[in-house]
Formats: sequence, C-alpha cells, structure tokens
Amino acid sequence: MKLLLKIWRQKNANEKGKMVDYPIDGISPDMSFLEMLDVLNNQLIEQGEEPVAFDHDCREGICGMCSLFINGEAHGPDRMVTTCQLHMRKFKDGDTIYIEPFRAKAFPVVKDLVVDRSAFDRVQHAGGFISVNTSGNTQDANAIPIRKENADAAFDAATCIGCGACVATCKNSSAMLYVSAKVSQFALLPQGEVEAKDRVLNMVKQMDAEGFGNCTNTGACEVECPKGISLDNIARMNREYGKAIVSSKK
Repeated sequence: MKLLLKIWRQKNANEKGKMVDYPIDGISPDMSFLEMLDVLNNQLIEQGEEPVAFDHDCREGICGMCSLFINGEAHGPDRMVTTCQLHMRKFKDGDTIYIEPFRAKAFPVVKDLVVDRSAFDRVQHAGGFISVNTSGNTQDANAIPIRKENADAAFDAATCIGCGACVATCKNSSAMLYVSAKVSQFALLPQGEVEAKDRVLNMVKQMDAEGFGNCTNTGACEVECPKGISLDNIARMNREYGKAIVSSKK
C-alpha cells in the first residue's frame, strides 16, 4: 500500500504545531497502525530526521496508551478497538490519513502525538478507592452476596481503560463517561458503599477542576469507546451525585 500521512508535529508543549506530509510505501494491509508508524519512524531515523513521538505500551488493547485521532475519529475507523488493534486493511491503497493527538484543554500536548492525560489520574485519586479492613478480620469478597445483574454491570464499567477516547470525541471534551464508569464500578458493589457519597462528590469536583466540559448527551463517547462503556453509567453517576447532594444538605 502507498499512503500519504498527514501527521501533527509539535516540538513541545510551548511551541506551535503543524501538519506535516509523509508519503510512505510498501505498507502491508496486515500491519497494525502502530507498526505502520514504526516503519515511518525507521525511515525518518535513517534519513537523519526526528521520528514522530507517539504513546504505546502493551499493543494488546489493554492499556489505552496508544490513543490517536485518526481521520477525525478517536482510535480510527474501526469500532471496539484501540489504535494498536487497528489494522491497515481498514484503509485503501492511495489513501490520505490524518493523524492527530487527542485534543482537549485537560489533555495538553507534550510532543507530536503525545498528550498528558494525568488529569484522569487525579480524578481517580479523588475517589477511586474503597475502604478495606486490614486489621486481620478482612472479609472474603466472595463471601458477600451480590446480585448477578449488579456484578455484571460493575464489571462492564470496570473495563474502562482510561484511554480518553470519550474526551477526544466529545464536542465539549467531557470526561463524564470515564468518571461515571469509575463511579459505577464501586456504586454497584457493597464494598463501595462506605465512600459512595464522598466518592461521587470528590470525583465530579476534580473533573470540573481539571477543565473537562459538560455532557450534552450526544452519545459520541459511547460510539468511540473501545470498550463499549455504556451511557447508562452517566445516568447512574447523575443519580449518585443527586443523592449525595441531598444527603449532604440534611
């Protein structure tokens, strides 16, 4: 395959970036998208040019590090996959491919296609934990009865990998899907009841402090999410938040 890549290049967070054209040839349809970028970078290094910086780690669709905005879509044209699981057979010979970083105020560009997503970490730190009795009388989690429907819904919410596709694809750069997934995975389980009120209040407060926008129920976040996190979680978080606000005023 012969392709024209239009890639966002930005030296650092303080300098202006621009799209740069990179023609590339000899790409196999069986390559992953990141393998294609590896080929490009090898060529750039051989030519004495600066390789394109992009995040990656497991390359198995687990960590979410590989997040890229490809032809106007988070993680590219495929569905329910991360960028590292996207294969070049989704494109055609002669295609022009636009490759950009995730763009959001809360995700500042570090270099080229790399963004700082530590805002997600700070939201998680604000309430993504449970109290555990470590005094020696810890109760076995398997001994606590949980409705299967709740266990399944909690597990579905916990599959969120925090890649940020929801933020990148939202016209408001909202993190509601991410935060609601983290709230839901605990709100549905008895172990999460102790901090339930403080958790949702603190995580929403931190989300706002990081500069994420509000949800307007467009639904694009669910469509682009590589793990299929449901909008039902946003509704659940809103209910949890409402209950916490009422409870705090009593």
